[in-house]
Amino acid sequence: MIDVRKRLQDDLTAIERELRVELPREILRAREHGDLSENAEYKAAKERQHFLEQRKAQIQKRLASLSLVNLDKIPLDRAAYGSKVMLYDYESEKEIEYRLVSPEESDVAAGLISITSPIGRSLLGKQLGEVVEIVTPSGKKDFELRRLTTIHEMED
Repeated sequence: MIDVRKRLQDDLTAIERELRVELPREILRAREHGDLSENAEYKAAKERQHFLEQRKAQIQKRLASLSLVNLDKIPLDRAAYGSKVMLYDYESEKEIEYRLVSPEESDVAAGLISITSPIGRSLLGKQLGEVVEIVTPSGKKDFELRRLTTIHEMED
């Protein structure tokens, strides 16, 4: 989660720099070209400014919500944010490993599953040995939770 906060903070810093330094220069340059009603450079700069303001607000909101995460409230014996789980797929007879992460950290190909995704929501609160029913595009599938490492047990 610290990596997510750092990445978001870095993004926020870059956006603020662009809003304070780079875009005002672009807008000033575009104004020097005259008629603003038909000035594509001016319009593009203003649209970029609007986009960055919205993105800045989203990042600030997400940073605020991340600051509210209390690791002491994350269970020691159940799947929750930060947990690494090993699931056994009865159908394919294979094991699948996932790590439950925030939406920003999500990378399905790397096994990082968002706690807000259908798979992540199905896993939250499950204990070792439980059968987990997960809805997939091909229908419902049952998995057994064979290994659980909570965020408290992980080595940094």
